[in-house]
Amino acid sequence: MKAMFLSAMMLVMTACASGGGYYANNDSGYYGERARCQTCGRVTHIESYYQGERSSGGGAVAGAIIGGVLGNQVGKGNGRKAATVAGAIAGGIAGNEIEKNAREGVRYEIHVAMDNGRTVVLHKRDLNGVYEGARVSVSGERIRRI
Repeated sequence: MKAMFLSAMMLVMTACASGGGYYANNDSGYYGERARCQTCGRVTHIESYYQGERSSGGGAVAGAIIGGVLGNQVGKGNGRKAATVAGAIAGGIAGNEIEKNAREGVRYEIHVAMDNGRTVVLHKRDLNGVYEGARVSVSGERIRRI
């Protein structure tokens, strides 16, 4: 009787022991009630830097085409030709500036110590509420606070 009572108590004590871990959830749902999150970590360091890139020329080409098409809608004869050329030039300049503005600016290098021991470094244009010390989930190039 005493041995059965001790066995039952050991079973109850073992059942109460916890394996630890985090309540983890990602876009596809829960990993398990008390499973370790494989995509979770803590932001250890954030560094900001300015990225100034040259344009590839694609914006200028697209702008010139659009400007030329719009310019071609104006006038008749030689006036239409002049408007087409002027539209292509103005569109090319505008397209180049738009592309440069889209490529340059402040960027962030976010260092994340993952729960599985890896370190991940992400390069982002916006922090989206992420800060040093924050618990985050990393999926590919996406990072979000949890």
